[in-house]
Amino acid sequence: MRVGSFVLGAQFPGQGQGEALHRAVRSAEVAEEAGLDSVWLAEHHFVPYGTCPSAVTLAALLLGRTRRIRVGTAVSVLPTVHPVALGEQAALLHLTSGGRFSLGVGRGGPWVDLEVFGSGLEAYEQGFPESLDLLVRWLREPSVEADGERFRFREVPVVPRPSEALTEASGPEVVVACTSPASVRLAAERGLPMLLGMHVGDEEKAEMVALWRQYARTAGQSGDQIRGAAHVSAGVCQLADRRTDAVETLVKAMPGWLKQGLEAHVTVDGRARSMRDPVAYTELLCGLHPVGTPRLCADRLAATSERTGISRFALLVEGSGDLAATEENVRRLGSEVLPHLR
Repeated sequence: MRVGSFVLGAQFPGQGQGEALHRAVRSAEVAEEAGLDSVWLAEHHFVPYGTCPSAVTLAALLLGRTRRIRVGTAVSVLPTVHPVALGEQAALLHLTSGGRFSLGVGRGGPWVDLEVFGSGLEAYEQGFPESLDLLVRWLREPSVEADGERFRFREVPVVPRPSEALTEASGPEVVVACTSPASVRLAAERGLPMLLGMHVGDEEKAEMVALWRQYARTAGQSGDQIRGAAHVSAGVCQLADRRTDAVETLVKAMPGWLKQGLEAHVTVDGRARSMRDPVAYTELLCGLHPVGTPRLCADRLAATSERTGISRFALLVEGSGDLAATEENVRRLGSEVLPHLR
């Protein structure tokens, strides 16, 4: 089992954006010190829900500041970037970090980002498969050309070629954020592992893994590829000597962040959208994920792994909103939870 942190750079009420980003960087540095396996970085635009607008840029900083831990994006939003540009960045980080970079990608949402970056709503609604295929080709082939609906260009060499300097021929891993059967099928047909969100529980994640395997078999993926798919489960982790204290920490801090962060999202076309009740959502997350004593958290992670078949975790550790408390949470995760799992 591999356990990592999930870092949003969340801006809690009363905090500055620099404070949120400093906590994000420090929590990642402490994650390596504490023995965690990975750090996964979220990406958002124009909202305090997450203050990191470029997960791949922050990944570059953290790869330079660390020596062992794997750093991934969760996720880089494909509809707002050119897949070749993202592929070049991913190849660069893969090669210069000794293979410690993971590229997580997703569709994002129908947000105003699509207007600002000029990609338009169609890139979100229709263009994700084309972008994903072009990105994967860039990371796997020596030269690439495109003749699709959105991207068309003559054949050009891939420089730097991500598979050239390391023993693995496939370059950096690509993980796809999946929230629907359609996205599960998209990932499975390409043999790409899934990142499953923290808003769904074990039963739904188990169903998505089973569906992924079904689609992968139909697409002709080998048994070894299917069994070896390293899906990632996102969740929340808050440690305390008593479960009630851990829950109280999150219920006091997270609703304020969720309310201001989620309310700030603006749709590109004015469509109506519903928002979760921040308190109810926080309580739901506390029930779904490892929130409580170290023993309880270890048991919860082990149970999720057994029920779903998922062996990698990306856990939100900054739910208190406080730097010192976040650092302590990460250190306890490493020293008091991981030994039970290994």
